Formats: sequence, C-alpha cells, structure tokens
Amino acid sequence: PVIPCVVSEWSVWSGCAEPCKTTYRVRRRHVIQEPRNGGEACPPLEERAGCVEYWTQQGTECKQSLIPALITTGGFGKARKKRSATDGNEKAGYCVEFQLVAITPGCLQSQHSYTHWMQYLREGHTVCVECQHPALDSRSLHCYGDGSGSKKNQLLHWQAVGNPRCKGTWKRIRQLDACSCPSVHSFLFI
Repeated sequence: PVIPCVVSEWSVWSGCAEPCKTTYRVRRRHVIQEPRNGGEACPPLEERAGCVEYWTQQGTECKQSLIPALITTGGFGKARKKRSATDGNEKAGYCVEFQLVAITPGCLQSQHSYTHWMQYLREGHTVCVECQHPALDSRSLHCYGDGSGSKKNQLLHWQAVGNPRCKGTWKRIRQLDACSCPSVHSFLFI
C-alpha cells in the first residue's frame, strides 16, 4: 500500500541564536514514518523565525548601538491604544527624530497592503518614531533601538516589521518628550 510521510508535532521555539543581534529562533519536528511506495513526501522538518534578544545570557542589557530598531507605521499605534487594556501604571512615551541615511531597495518592492507605509521611507528625510507602551521597556524606560546612549552622528540600524528586506541606517537627531509626529513620516517602535 501507499504510505505517506508522518511527522511529529513541532517542538517549542528555541531561544534566539545570539543575544544583541537580529537573528533567528528555530523549531523542529521529526519523521515518525518514512513514505513508502510513492507516498506523500515529508514536509520541512525545521522552521526559523526572526527574533531579537535584548539581554545577554548574563542578564545585562545589550549596547543600544548593536540593536536595530524595529519599526512599523504610526497608524498601528492608534489601533494598539484602542486594543490594549491598560492598568494606568504605564509610563508616558516619547518620540525620537531620526534622519534616514540609507534604505534597502526592498522597502519599495513589497506588494502587500500592510507594507504600503514603507513608501514614506526616503533617504535624507527626517522621520519621527514614537516609543509607547508596550514597547517601552519598564526596566530601562526606553524602546530598544531608540539610539539612547549613541554618539552624535553615529549610524544606527533599523528594520521594518512585515518586510525583512526593508531595513537601513539613520542618525538620531533628538528626543521629544511631547510627541507631535507628522502623520506621513510617523512610525512606531515595536
């Protein structure tokens, strides 16, 4: 008889491959029954997903300049505020202005509707990125990748959520405690 491949359930996701870098985590499954007599082939046995670990294995915070900022459209923040059940103890957020230095061509190549906001990322433009709960870390009181502690004119890295081919560098201009980001060039730390 024709016997298809049978695989186990997925394992739990591993931790990030390396701390303080945009890297990946892994989950695996194994073959329980090999296919025979023309049975259906086995599916992939390993999956990877992107991840960032902001603390070293010794429990110290990573240096900010090593961590890329993960950003999405500012419009997501309005939806996030509506959905979140706050307990009133969250710290107020802040905004950071950056000048975009370099952008990968992948920012303009995505056709998905949820990535249209990436068209507003242009080299030389100033963008405003909001740090708000829950991205605002309660221990350090900042968003990862915000460039706090970086040197003046230091190139910092960012990556767009939803399109791993859209990333680049920027320079931190200033931090604003009262956010008044223009809607078109407004983004959000994740």
